[in-house]
Amino acid sequence: MAPGGAKKNILERLDAGEVVLGDGGYVFELEKRGYVKAGPWTPEAASEHPEAVRQLHREFLRAGADILQTFTFYASDDKLENRGNVQSFTGKQINEAACDLAREVADEGDALVAGGVSQTPSYLSCKSEAEVKAIFMKQIEVYVQRKVDFLIAEYFEHVEEAEWAVQVLKTTGKPVAVTLCIGPEGDLNGVSPGDCAVRLVQAGADIVGVNCHFDPVTAVKTVKMMMEGVGKAGLKAHYMVQPLAYHTPDCNCQGFIDLPEFPFALEPRVLTRWDMQKYARDAYDSGIRYIGGCCGFQPYHTRALAEELAAERGFLPAASEKHGSWGSGLEMHTKPWVRARARRDYWEKLPPASGRPHCASMSTPAGWGVTKGDAQLMQKKESTTQDELKVLFGKTVTNQ
Repeated sequence: MAPGGAKKNILERLDAGEVVLGDGGYVFELEKRGYVKAGPWTPEAASEHPEAVRQLHREFLRAGADILQTFTFYASDDKLENRGNVQSFTGKQINEAACDLAREVADEGDALVAGGVSQTPSYLSCKSEAEVKAIFMKQIEVYVQRKVDFLIAEYFEHVEEAEWAVQVLKTTGKPVAVTLCIGPEGDLNGVSPGDCAVRLVQAGADIVGVNCHFDPVTAVKTVKMMMEGVGKAGLKAHYMVQPLAYHTPDCNCQGFIDLPEFPFALEPRVLTRWDMQKYARDAYDSGIRYIGGCCGFQPYHTRALAEELAAERGFLPAASEKHGSWGSGLEMHTKPWVRARARRDYWEKLPPASGRPHCASMSTPAGWGVTKGDAQLMQKKESTTQDELKVLFGKTVTNQ
C-alpha cells in the first residue's frame, strides 16, 4: 500500500522494482468448468454466471496474483456477433459486469484491476484503422467509467493493430500495457520482436511483452528480444510475460492454435508447478518484473510463481497455507515411499511420464499460413455453413 492506505499503481510498483504477478487463463479455465464455449471464446459468463467469474478471481487472488484482469477477452461487439454467435448481452453489459466483479475481488486484497482489449475480427477482415479504433474506443469508455487501474491491449498477432489499440488506450491517461501473442519469429507479417516492441513503445505503451500462444521458455526468449530491441533504440519500458501453461516446443509462428491438439486435447502438455517455479525464476533473472499467465494457467500455477519469488516479494500467498514448499507437506503422508518425495531434489529433477504408450512427444503444426487479408479469414455474422466446413475438413486431411 502507498502512504495513506491507497494502493500503489502499476507503474509505481514496477518503477520501485517490485515483482508484480498477473493472474491466469480465465477463458480456458471457465470453458473447462462449463461457463465458456470453445470456438467463440467469448466472456458472456461475466453477465450470465457472475458467481463463477467471481470465484475464479478469488482463487487467483488467494494464489498470489497482484493483478486481476477484467474478464473481457474478445468482448467487442464484432466478435460477440461473429459466425452465428447469438448473444443475450451486449459488449457494454459484459464489460460492465466484468469490471464490477474484478473490482469487488481486487479490493479484498492489494490487487489492481486491468481492463483489457484484444484483437478484432474487423482487423482480420481488413476494416479501416478508424473502424478498428472505434471498437477499442467503445470498450474503453466502460473501463474509464468503472475506474479500472490500468489498461492492457493483449493477444495481438499483428503489431499494426496493437499500435492502434495503444494509441486509443493512451487517450484515457491511464498506464497502458500491451502484449503480442508472438514468438521469436515475430508477428504474422514477419516484424521481429525487437521492432514490434520499439513500435509499441513509440506508440505510447508503458509496459510491453507477450502473452498466450507459446510456452514460458519461448515467451521469455521473445521478451528478451523485445528488451534488446528497445535498448538499442535508446528507449525505455517495463516488460511483462504471460505465457501458456502448455509445453509448445513444436509450435510454428501461429503458436498453439496450429497444434492438432488445440483446444480439446492439450492436457498432456500442461506444465507442472515445478515447471512454473523454473519459469518464474527464468523470467525474473531476465529482468522481467510483470510475470503472469494465460491459457491453461490455473491458480496453483500462480501460487507456484509466488512461492518461487517469495524472497523477492517478501511474503507467501494465502494459498501457500495449504502447500508445503517443494512438497514438504508429504512428510505427513502415511506411505513411506511418498514421504521420501518430500524434498526439492526429487521434484526438481523428475521427468514426468505421460502414461500414454503410443503418444508422440511432439506434433506437426497445421501450418496453413493464413492471416489478415486471406479470404478464409474474412469474418461474418452468419453461421459457418456445412459446405464451408467440408472445404476446411478436406484441407485438414490434406495437411495431416
